[in-house]
Amino acid sequence: MKNHSLLACATAILALGATTAHAKDDAASWPTRPVRLVVPFPAGGSTDVVARLIAERLGQKLGQQFVVDNRPGAAGNIGTDQVAKASPDGYTLTLTTSGPLANNKYLYKSMPYDPAKDLTPIVLVGEIPLVIVSTDKTPAKNLKEFIALAKAAPGKYSIGNPGNGTIGHLAYELLRHNTKTDFLGVPYKGDTPAMTDLLGGSIQAIVAPITAFIPQIQSGKMNGLAVTSKKRFPGTPEVPTAVEQGFDVEASVWFAVAGPAGMPRPIVDKLNREINLVLNSPEGRAKLEQFGAVVGGGSPEQLDSLMKIESAKWKRIIEQANIRLD
Repeated sequence: MKNHSLLACATAILALGATTAHAKDDAASWPTRPVRLVVPFPAGGSTDVVARLIAERLGQKLGQQFVVDNRPGAAGNIGTDQVAKASPDGYTLTLTTSGPLANNKYLYKSMPYDPAKDLTPIVLVGEIPLVIVSTDKTPAKNLKEFIALAKAAPGKYSIGNPGNGTIGHLAYELLRHNTKTDFLGVPYKGDTPAMTDLLGGSIQAIVAPITAFIPQIQSGKMNGLAVTSKKRFPGTPEVPTAVEQGFDVEASVWFAVAGPAGMPRPIVDKLNREINLVLNSPEGRAKLEQFGAVVGGGSPEQLDSLMKIESAKWKRIIEQANIRLD
């Protein structure tokens, strides 16, 4: 009986070893068939264009096609949920943004997935900082002067944003809360109508991702009061950060590659290594700069940390401002 137990134990150990070796072999040979890269936003946007570059370069390097699959809806939740529920074998990935990865779980009452539990962080792709802009119609050359004007006339100075629940809206609430200033928030349906009203004098400022405003700032049509990144944005180096003006206001829209929870670490490491090479190539940097993005990169652990930090920060702001999208 004892010998039978020992034999069974030895057989189990050998089977476990064979399974582990087989898993390692699978990871080493991955991919052996096409990989689906889900973009949870419409074709043609910045996330989609960057995803197509990464997919093309990964396909060339790894010898299998990476197919971009646009699955828009619910602020990115629909496409990201498909990945969260996919098999964690490395053949379904997503290039998604900070909304589905951090903010949306607090904006929607019912979420079909939990990014902290149902996704595997792979690599940060890039970050687009926000900017606070005004025009010469507002006698303020920087954020410090603008806040001084607003404090002197509570409720008079209005700040537009691209829409309810957008990162611009969240950044506005963060600015209002952290500076303890009584602004009037005005949501729009996108950057363009907000810009029209700013140039016409209907509002005094806008807070939104910097991409659409770079030409306006560079041409002098708009004044950059502050960028909300840790460092000054390379495309508008003359615009100071909010932090260097004494205000704890940091906000950006960032995008990253992730997969379903439980992906084999060797596949995660292979993807992380190859995507970092794409991001740090001249072509990768140029493509990100085209959309006003700063190159990301780094380890899966760095992305995981970013997701947790951003999630906690925006949870507080969303709950304080009682923002809901459903």
